[in-house]
Amino acid sequence: MKAVNVSSLKNNPSEALRFAREDMVLVMNRDKPDALMVGINQTDTLDMPGVRTALATSLFKGGALSLARSAQLAHMTLANFIAHVSRLGIPVINQTAAEVQQDMDTLDQWLAS
Repeated sequence: MKAVNVSSLKNNPSEALRFAREDMVLVMNRDKPDALMVGINQTDTLDMPGVRTALATSLFKGGALSLARSAQLAHMTLANFIAHVSRLGIPVINQTAAEVQQDMDTLDQWLAS
């Protein structure tokens, strides 16, 4: 197991990530253990049933990943991922009524030309 402190994590996060691919990394904050980093491929966590889909869904819902990247992470087609999040009540498009109207106006102008 490796140990890094918070300041070295801020200055060189790639080193801690490289260590985490090989073994667990303990993050120290003022000489006290604060967090534990475990490389996701060490535990084969992503290969467990449902984990990829759950992670992708959560990251999409929270706005951390786009719809397309979430579908890739879940190993699903875009259409299947859209159906999946829609079944869960997660909106695929998040627009105000004014933004939808503006899009419709733009579409009408484009179709008229």
